[in-house]
Amino acid sequence: MANGGPVEHGFPHLETVRAAVTALYRRLSYDTVRSFSASVVPADVAFCDADDLYLGAQRVARELVRHYRLPDARMIVSFREMTHAASVELAAGPEYFIELNDRFRTHRRDIGAALAHEVMHVYLHRLDLSFAGTRDNEILTDTATAYLGAGWLLLDAYREDAASSQKLGYLTPEEFGYVLAKRALVFGEDPSVWFTSPQAYTAYVKGMDRARRDERQPPLTAAGWAGRRRYARDRRHAQDPHAAVVLAVDGPYSFTPGGRESLRVSFPCPTCHQRIRVPVRGRVRARCGLCRTVLECDT
Repeated sequence: MANGGPVEHGFPHLETVRAAVTALYRRLSYDTVRSFSASVVPADVAFCDADDLYLGAQRVARELVRHYRLPDARMIVSFREMTHAASVELAAGPEYFIELNDRFRTHRRDIGAALAHEVMHVYLHRLDLSFAGTRDNEILTDTATAYLGAGWLLLDAYREDAASSQKLGYLTPEEFGYVLAKRALVFGEDPSVWFTSPQAYTAYVKGMDRARRDERQPPLTAAGWAGRRRYARDRRHAQDPHAAVVLAVDGPYSFTPGGRESLRVSFPCPTCHQRIRVPVRGRVRARCGLCRTVLECDT
């Protein structure tokens, strides 16, 4: 939790974020991911100063348990002084003990954001889905929270001005915006209407721009003129019979030179980032086997 300190910006964890999206689709399946088409709405996690602190926190925790479909999980929420925003004890269940930073006693509107991350830890724990190392595992948790419909709360908790700052989670604001944008492109949902923080909206716009760029990478037909020209150059080089595997300098695609087989190009799906391999033969329609996205390609 950045509390008055500097907030990191940009996309320094983007490759781990993309790996996390792929891991979600692989572990949950397409159908399960699609079952999270509706996000948590503000009314369900609203918390005002008139609410009892403990009863209100328990109510919000129960709503997040319901959203993540953990009906046999019970969250016991308490508050104490600590460095991080929150922590959860990952035991066998069905009871899980969540501790929130004492700061949330007076910043109650952000309790939902902190709980969204901690309850997701429980969800991933039950799935036995994790990444190696604390940093990457926390990025996985942030990414899953955002992609499965509760992460807009974490981005909305980001506020920054000349005198103060606050940010929850391990992702940068722009990376939260990126994951929320990826979700919005899949489900047709606009989370920006729920933002109360103007800085959150700005980060979301930057994240959407980055997410749109994923859909404009060659060999996709939506690629721009410069990308198509670069792709054509790399393809000509790959057709050299003496060439090895060719990687684009500034692009994600790679060619496998043909021997007895035709030349093929490999590139990440713009939705789930699993790599797709198709023959190089002009216009091709490819379907991602993981997220079922149909892609129009010009190989």
